[in-house]
Amino acid sequence: MRRKAEALAEAGYVVDVLSLRAPGGKKRYSLNDVNVRTVALSKRRGSLARYLIEYATFFLWVLFRVPLQMLSRRYDAIDVNTLPDFLVFAPIIAKWMGARVILDMHEITPEFYMSKYGVAADSFTIRLLTWLERISFQFADRVITINRPIEDLLVSRGLDRARSAIIMNAVDEARFVGHCAAPEVPVEPDREKFVMMYHGTLTHLYGLDIAVEALAISHSDIPEAELWILGSGTEEEALASLAAERGIASKVRLLGQVPPAEIPAWLSRCDVGILPIRRDVFLDFAFPNKLPEFIIAGKPVLVSRLAAIRYYFPEDVLAYFEPNDPADLAKQMIGLCRNRPRCVELVDKAREAYKPIRWEIMKRRYLALVGARGIDAIPEKPAPVSATGVKAE
Repeated sequence: MRRKAEALAEAGYVVDVLSLRAPGGKKRYSLNDVNVRTVALSKRRGSLARYLIEYATFFLWVLFRVPLQMLSRRYDAIDVNTLPDFLVFAPIIAKWMGARVILDMHEITPEFYMSKYGVAADSFTIRLLTWLERISFQFADRVITINRPIEDLLVSRGLDRARSAIIMNAVDEARFVGHCAAPEVPVEPDREKFVMMYHGTLTHLYGLDIAVEALAISHSDIPEAELWILGSGTEEEALASLAAERGIASKVRLLGQVPPAEIPAWLSRCDVGILPIRRDVFLDFAFPNKLPEFIIAGKPVLVSRLAAIRYYFPEDVLAYFEPNDPADLAKQMIGLCRNRPRCVELVDKAREAYKPIRWEIMKRRYLALVGARGIDAIPEKPAPVSATGVKAE
């Protein structure tokens, strides 16, 4: 959402963002010419009831906040980011006043809840969520999806493809590389080691335990291999315990949370990026932001063979392994470690495959969509009109 807002501001739009407030955050502030107004409700991972409270509170706040802001500026477009899908109805008064509503379906809600809470596909809850999803994208003037497999799924549930656009969750290369900072804890590259790195949240869904198991399986074949894990989360202690149980505690380095500005410098110190994401009805559609970060950093990527990733990157572009399979991941670890020329080949192929979906292309597509000039048109000098973005999560 930040990339979209800053792209609009850079193009000459007046941009207001309505969002939840980070712990200790300000009520309102300006960031890179984007005006941000927050509600005093911080995001917390928890039960379904907690999510519903957050959603309802934010919905009501936006419902009243947007018309008040419309008194001082008439928005041309309002960009609503899911979850929840029904948030698209919060700016209904602004829509009556002439604003176009764009629904960015950043998540597929029914599959999200099936994955997170183990809800059956034919349950009342999922049928309700699917109905809410359908009436939400029917209410919107335009719909954004984040990859083709998700768009195909939504079309099968009633979305009009002619009203949808794919704006992928790509990385702003200029910001990612340009804001690079040296790590506070210096870690010099060691050419005698083979370092595989993950950066992000440590949760069960992202399969770091699978990576630890795979390293234990392959350790006797590639004793120089290490797994560096950057980030924090609920699985941190479990991962440390698992590494100790498998006798590879010295090979698994849990480096903790790292400031985003330091990520590029850390990636320069590894040989391979690793994304051992589990597969389920929701994650099979995942296209992790970390994947383009590895590609931009010039690193080959070990990644689960998930449908959305496989759609954009052929089999010979990434080092795929079967999801949830430590033995198959171990084979790929050994293969890359023993064949460094293949690593170089994968880097070159991944960069080529990534070119059509890089952020510069997505930014042009998004500006064209907001400017209502067609998906492929590129507005040269947009008029200084207004847009706002709202997101509960």
